[in-house]
Amino acid sequence: MKVIRACTMLAASLALIQPAHALGKPDIVSFQAAQAGSVSLIKSARAAPIYVDPTDHVGVLRAAADLQGDIEKVGSIRPVLNTSMLVSGAEVVIVGTIGKSALIDNMVTSGKLDVSGIKGKWEGYLVQTVEQPMPGVGRALVVAGSDKRGAIYGIYEISEQIGVSPWHFWADVPVNKRTQVSIAAPKRIDDAPVVKYRGIFLNDEAPALTGWVKEKYGDYNSKFYAKVFELILRLRGNYLWPAMWNNAFYDDDKANGKLADDYGIVMGTSHHEPMMRAHQEWGRYGKGPWDYSRNAETLENFWTEGIRSTKSLEKVVTLGMRGDGDEPMSAESNVSLLEKIVDDQRDIIAKQANPDVTKVPQLWALYKEVQEYYEKGMRVPDDVTLLWCDDNWGNIRRLPTKAERKRSGGAGVYYHFDYVGGPRSYKWLNVTPIPKIWEQMHLAWKHEADRLWIVNVGDLKPMEVPIEFFLTYAWNPARWPAERLPEYLTLWAAREFGNEFAADIADIVAKYTKYNGRRKPEQLEPSTYSLLNFNEAERVVADYKAIAARAEQIHDKLPKEKRDAFFQLVLHPAKAGAIVNEMYVASALNRLYAAQGRTSANDVAERVRTLFREDAELTRRYHEDLAGGKWNHMMSQRHLGYTFWNEPPRNVMPPVSEIQPTQQAEMGVAAEGAEHAWPRWGQPDLTLPALNPFDREPRFIEVFNRGLAPFHYSITSDQPWVTISHRSGTVKRQERVVVNVRWSEVPASADVATLTVIGPNGAKARVKLPLTKLRSAEEGAFVETNGVVSIEAANHTKAVSPKGRQWLLVPDHGRTGSGMTTLPVDAPAMSTGREGMRLEYRMQVATAGEVKIQTILAPTLKFQPGQGLRFAVSIDDEAPQIVNVHADESEQHWSRIVSDGAATFTTTHRIDKPGVKTLKVWAIDSGLVVHKIVLNLGGLKPTYLGPPESPRARNRVKDAIREFD
Repeated sequence: MKVIRACTMLAASLALIQPAHALGKPDIVSFQAAQAGSVSLIKSARAAPIYVDPTDHVGVLRAAADLQGDIEKVGSIRPVLNTSMLVSGAEVVIVGTIGKSALIDNMVTSGKLDVSGIKGKWEGYLVQTVEQPMPGVGRALVVAGSDKRGAIYGIYEISEQIGVSPWHFWADVPVNKRTQVSIAAPKRIDDAPVVKYRGIFLNDEAPALTGWVKEKYGDYNSKFYAKVFELILRLRGNYLWPAMWNNAFYDDDKANGKLADDYGIVMGTSHHEPMMRAHQEWGRYGKGPWDYSRNAETLENFWTEGIRSTKSLEKVVTLGMRGDGDEPMSAESNVSLLEKIVDDQRDIIAKQANPDVTKVPQLWALYKEVQEYYEKGMRVPDDVTLLWCDDNWGNIRRLPTKAERKRSGGAGVYYHFDYVGGPRSYKWLNVTPIPKIWEQMHLAWKHEADRLWIVNVGDLKPMEVPIEFFLTYAWNPARWPAERLPEYLTLWAAREFGNEFAADIADIVAKYTKYNGRRKPEQLEPSTYSLLNFNEAERVVADYKAIAARAEQIHDKLPKEKRDAFFQLVLHPAKAGAIVNEMYVASALNRLYAAQGRTSANDVAERVRTLFREDAELTRRYHEDLAGGKWNHMMSQRHLGYTFWNEPPRNVMPPVSEIQPTQQAEMGVAAEGAEHAWPRWGQPDLTLPALNPFDREPRFIEVFNRGLAPFHYSITSDQPWVTISHRSGTVKRQERVVVNVRWSEVPASADVATLTVIGPNGAKARVKLPLTKLRSAEEGAFVETNGVVSIEAANHTKAVSPKGRQWLLVPDHGRTGSGMTTLPVDAPAMSTGREGMRLEYRMQVATAGEVKIQTILAPTLKFQPGQGLRFAVSIDDEAPQIVNVHADESEQHWSRIVSDGAATFTTTHRIDKPGVKTLKVWAIDSGLVVHKIVLNLGGLKPTYLGPPESPRARNRVKDAIREFD
């Protein structure tokens, strides 16, 4: 594991040294003096001409024109785009498709170009510099495609390599101007995708995307879609489900379909819109009920027109039928009826498109209840792709078995970055961390669900980062093993903003998605994070504010031309998350302070109002100031004040209270972790959480005012080894006082100290500061503190795996740390015997008796038929307790785990005596990801994220005490 981590750090460091214009692929471009054997695209205010066969595909000719424009963006000089077959020049660019371009074919025939690596492949391309490829040409940069899209991808590879981001339009990423650009690829570079169809779904597109489209384009027409098509191709995607809430792709603009085909985009319709017809078209032209048992002839005619009108266009036809408006079909619907629907639909395809229906790509989306029909025995012909779906929350519900992998139609996955529905709609920000996407799509790839990947991207913006990773991973999953995930974001940041801040930017993006993934903004409530326990709410706010502050600093240091892109891709999501999380925490703090009678409750109420205004101002800035108002409406999604699954009619500020303070001073004292403050009738002395020599965290009390007049306070201790940050002072609103001890001076027998807080009018409060009894521990062991041992799964003492198996760290896959999973992900179940696969954790406990262990996992679903996935837990040599992760199949359980972004399972054990223990987490079934383990020895208190990780003893006894002093 250390080796993997070291390699990751080295790769990330190297990424900062090398150019990062192409993510994960060889860099072939130079912006310095041309190397021997290279082709200068830009040199001495001249640009190499581009040659393309005029009879090549329309999409290739169009992409060649994009390359012409991209070179002009970089070098401020426009190359000639030449469709003449008479090629000449010392340095030229030749692009084309094998079998469609005479320019390419002639070089192949003459032996100047070897296309054996891509010929016959789906969407393959090669890039190579060739000496004297034909008479009259000194050297050529050749881009050849095995087919139309292959050539297009090769062209866009050059654009990206020279510094034109795929997001140049959609995120305003600027182009760095160059006076010298050359490409050297004497050895052929070829590439082709692993996943055949790779696409996005524009969905849930109102109010944000629709408002923007209406203002900028008038409607979802061909002018709008041209921008979408180009983006998909630049990202090496090829497939689109178009916007469909109130739109109909083929009906809204008759040019849409042909334009998609000209560009090279494979069109489809969503999971509930069969036969190339949008649901809105049924509303416009359909008659009678959307019910095949009662209205078959009308529906057949409706579907026939969908296939007839798209006969010549490249497409994947969605089969099947759901209820009207993406609802389940009626309870009376049965498997035999659905099978008849599919048979009749295929008859239509055979009559209208191709008598050999197997030659027309088709899919059946096993979405929600449709998967249940499959499990009950419904089947479609083997040439139809089974499109397995996630649960709308990024957790794949099912993947093909070994038998199902033999089907000629293969399998795919429908995934989500956005969703409208229960338990809560989420549409506003990017909330899907890249490690989460990687882990789920890695499962899909290894289970051979690689025919088609489609992801719901909502409004497209602000999902730029996960969209690109999803399509990049689909192109070649093997290129991006888990250990390269940190490198991916560093390369991405360097491409968009340069090397100087790339590592910081990558870290900010990784953190804001991780933090948003903990709890989606739409699900936040004042009570989400604990104000009292483990300083959770305070730490969450501090984490968000730290990345927002770093983003602000980088924004101000970047050249002005890069700031719009940085605002969209980095600053806005970081700052938006920080504002909203602080707002909800402040609302909770206001409620607590009001209950304690603090005058500062009113200040916190005003802070909530200020943050509510800042949220609105951040949206206004996005709409009006960013890129001269280019993105107006794009952040208009409501995101505050949800009370059920759907969005509120307007953003609503979380509730606040105000108190009426007295005119005179009145002291109150609150202790860390305590809900009630002093003075309170019947309340004994306040008590702080215990200090221990292995915990670096001090404790605090807060001296506060219940009145308006300031007062003086003083604090004393009955022990000389107690440290107090402020022994006296004047309080206007409140003062936090930090307390700790000098452990080198603490007697071995000492177990408590008492603080006395003296205020006005003889007020005197006592606060007990307990000390843990555990003063020494085994080196490296996790130490019990305050009745808890909390361990991040990645920080194991030992990882045991038999031959052919391994434990894999998935960096940053977890709410508070990284995740541990097993490889291969499709391996058979294992036993928990002596050679069983397990993670071991050494821990030092001071408490004996019953202990409850919480094992926190990623919310993985039962993606294979049969019993649920299992793991086991044990302490020392006791028999492992086996846990079936999917024993509870209730909707309530599912709602909780997807909302929490984690699934927690509790087992009960017994520790006979204090001392060093070994906790073991056993892998039984593959596919699970362990995030965290928490031992409750009687001190666990409720939090959302669980306790912070317990300290590990670094040295024994006195050395450890000295280190933590």
